[in-house]
Amino acid sequence: MMNISPTHSAACLLTAQSATMLMLRLSLIATLFLASAGLAAAADYPLKPVPFNKVEMTSDFWRPRLETQRKTLVPFAFEKTQPGVEHLKAARDFLAGEKVEGHRAHRFIDSDLYKVMEGAAYLLQLRHDPELEKTLDDLADVIEGAQHENGYLYPSHTTGAGQSKNMMGDSPYTFIVHSHELYNVGHLYEAAIAYYQATGKDRLLKVAEESAQHINKVIFEGDPEYNDGKPIRQAPGHQEMELALVKLYRVTGKQLYLDMARRFLEIRGVTYVPDGEGVMSPTYAQQHAPVTEQKEAVGHAVRATYLYSAMADVGTLTGDGRYGKALDNIWGDITNTRMHITGGLGAVHGIEGFGPQYELPNADAFNETCAAVGNVLFNYRMFLLHKDAKYLDVAEVALLNNVLAAVNLEGNRFFYVNPLDADGKYPFNHGTAGRAPWFGTACCPSNMARLLPQVPGMTYAHDDNDLYVTFFAESRTRIELGGTRVKVEQETAYPNDGEISVAIDPVTPLKFRLRLRIPTWTQERFVPGELYRYADSVAAPIELSVNGDRVKATIEKGFVSIDREWKPGDRVVLNLPMPVRVTECHPAVKANNERIAFTRGPFVLCAEGVDNGGATQRFFFNKAPDTSNANIKTTRIQSGSFIQADVSARAVTNSGDTESSKLALTPYYAWNNRGAGSMTVWFPTRADMAVYNPIGLPKESVFKEITASHTADEDTITAIGDGHVDKWSSGNKASRWTSRGQPGRAQWVIGRFHETKNLRSVGVFWMNRWQGDVKFPQQWSLEVEQNGKWNAFELYTTDKYDARANQYNVVHPAAPLKCDAIRVRMTPREDTSVGILELQVAFDE
Repeated sequence: MMNISPTHSAACLLTAQSATMLMLRLSLIATLFLASAGLAAAADYPLKPVPFNKVEMTSDFWRPRLETQRKTLVPFAFEKTQPGVEHLKAARDFLAGEKVEGHRAHRFIDSDLYKVMEGAAYLLQLRHDPELEKTLDDLADVIEGAQHENGYLYPSHTTGAGQSKNMMGDSPYTFIVHSHELYNVGHLYEAAIAYYQATGKDRLLKVAEESAQHINKVIFEGDPEYNDGKPIRQAPGHQEMELALVKLYRVTGKQLYLDMARRFLEIRGVTYVPDGEGVMSPTYAQQHAPVTEQKEAVGHAVRATYLYSAMADVGTLTGDGRYGKALDNIWGDITNTRMHITGGLGAVHGIEGFGPQYELPNADAFNETCAAVGNVLFNYRMFLLHKDAKYLDVAEVALLNNVLAAVNLEGNRFFYVNPLDADGKYPFNHGTAGRAPWFGTACCPSNMARLLPQVPGMTYAHDDNDLYVTFFAESRTRIELGGTRVKVEQETAYPNDGEISVAIDPVTPLKFRLRLRIPTWTQERFVPGELYRYADSVAAPIELSVNGDRVKATIEKGFVSIDREWKPGDRVVLNLPMPVRVTECHPAVKANNERIAFTRGPFVLCAEGVDNGGATQRFFFNKAPDTSNANIKTTRIQSGSFIQADVSARAVTNSGDTESSKLALTPYYAWNNRGAGSMTVWFPTRADMAVYNPIGLPKESVFKEITASHTADEDTITAIGDGHVDKWSSGNKASRWTSRGQPGRAQWVIGRFHETKNLRSVGVFWMNRWQGDVKFPQQWSLEVEQNGKWNAFELYTTDKYDARANQYNVVHPAAPLKCDAIRVRMTPREDTSVGILELQVAFDE
């Protein structure tokens, strides 16, 4: 992340060109403000979803996850977000006149707590839990005490801990682009609303309203306490406030909050345009143009999907069609050029966002979990707006693949990053090669805590004439159509099986249309868009019957419709065959050229090393595989179960030959539940693209062999000779060797050359965790092997054995030196281990 000075005001970050356009845009926005100030909501979504707390989920797939949410994930998340509680307590105590010492500033730690509270409140709506309610009551006390009398709520500025701290600004609202002041309270609003709906208690709702009214005054009207009394008129750097304000409008009926949401959208890319690179680029937070003029998905993917969701809400509620037109273009850009087959968004590290069109790497994919959550939220709104199942299909793929992969079956370990290929050693997930118990930036686990309880609410929707079955899951609900109560019940093992039985039971006979979704994956491609299409012909016909009589399935906007008078006891059976399918990717995606992937139903399948006797990167398919007879089985482990499929493949061997082999495929969501290991989604179609050992030394390495006194199980000794190193010594983004497991014990590493070499220099890029168990060595030295004997390495007179961060620590020989190998000897600091990210050796000819 770039080092950004928080002292710049919004105006000084405008480009010259942006400043030229500013006056024209300001006149436009002033007109819009006047027009929207008294704007009444003209419409709402044409479809009404059945609320999640009105759907009883009996599914063997979803019910255990909801129980895990209640028993494990939410309690665990409350424990992990305790620092957020302490953060708020510091502000509360300070405002009460108490002395506060040691309070550390943080931009967004309280937002993670708010998201967990929201998820907990949803669970309360599903089942009364006095203990959980008491937890929320106690937290409401703390939050209420942390709010200023004028409504301001941001602990770091309250106590003064955030002053002059990077990314927070010197005082309130001076660095909105990155302070998260508005983002945090947006999540508070959502938690407050959920708490109110669950308990009827409005204390947090009052806190939320006081905050919103305060922000309206500061941002849009002008408050003498801030910015010399002039309206700040700057949109939040991280979108969320807009979504929360719409919810606040819905629950209170107060027009102010909808007007605020629209105003925040209208000023984005108008009153403030950052002028920089990386996280200060205009596109990073979608501030490069007015939102209604945006046509492509750019920048930080989570921010983008939250923005698009808010645009759908505001456009619908205000009747402003400009938002819908922009969203149609953006949705097409995402599904045609920028979405992974798993529904993951934001392929690029650094900005955690969208790269150029068709840039969809596999091992290096970022695909933040929160972006997949945002993908679900955005697409579900687009469905409610357009009544088109293609949006549900994208939401389902993102939910069942990327989102569910983000938490293990046990509910206590998480992915922040979701790649499509892994070697089992590279620490892609914030410093680890598998799921982590928590993160310093914990938005993803807390987002899981609030999304999963809402899944039942995406199962059914209706208008005055039609009942939509949108997600398939064994469940039951009751709705009212035309003044008549109708009980609806699904019996199905979906998503593991494609047979769905729907019982329709109106109190009295009633005529209406039942619409059942026919997913895209049953047709010519796995997911909507132009990126992926099936490369086989294994498709089987869809079957539909009513009370045992076959019905022709005519598909319109992704649904089959049955228009009839329904009577008590009527039953519809829909059969969606689920063969294993072979998919190929758009040729513009270079990472997937001459590669194929496998899917079954709505699941992306991957191979794991634990099932396949070694690295999954060694498998290839030199001809189109026949998957029509793939063996489907259920695998059970202690924390749950999942289906697997066996297909015939070929694999390269250690000797370079190839052999026939069975390949076991697992749903992507279930990978890494049996330990860290290799994983592959896209398989090569040529033998020379397969790799027997992805963690072995590359052919171009200067080393023939590397050995060590000890290597931690989660690390690999070959990492120090693979030619790859991150710019930081933390080791969070690079494969590494460490001596973890042997703290305080002396260690050595030997690098053997292909032949005797004239050694010019040796550089060691040390690993060092500021807060961790791997530190710089207390001392180290080199030895060289000459004619089978180890000798001391004589240092050049001005060199020393140094240990500096984020660089190679280079030493040179005192005189010309020929040798066959080098040995690095290390003495660790007390109770710590040592680690090396890379050894760099240079030779004289």
